[in-house]
Amino acid sequence: MPVATINGSEVQVDDEGFLANPDQWNEELAEALASQIGINLTAEHWKAVRFLRDDFKQTGETPTIRRISAGTGIDIKTLFVLFPKKPAKKMAYIAGLPKPRGCV
Repeated sequence: MPVATINGSEVQVDDEGFLANPDQWNEELAEALASQIGINLTAEHWKAVRFLRDDFKQTGETPTIRRISAGTGIDIKTLFVLFPKKPAKKMAYIAGLPKPRGCV
């Protein structure tokens, strides 16, 4: 498994750069990951990211965009504004979780 240095921490990543071990994630790392893809995290971003982390702990799977919307009350259009183009993939990346099923 490849190792990347992000924000001064060495973390295991998969071939697409997603964290291989979600336990290596922390909020400082999330800020660095978001910055790498051009996102400055606001309170609304954090609401989504924290939901992803909590839901993953309960289900063992990265939630879909619909589940994130339902669980956070953030409508899907807003998620596309917060995380442009591929919101589910970007949210999972920032949250330190595996790429959601169905994402290409």
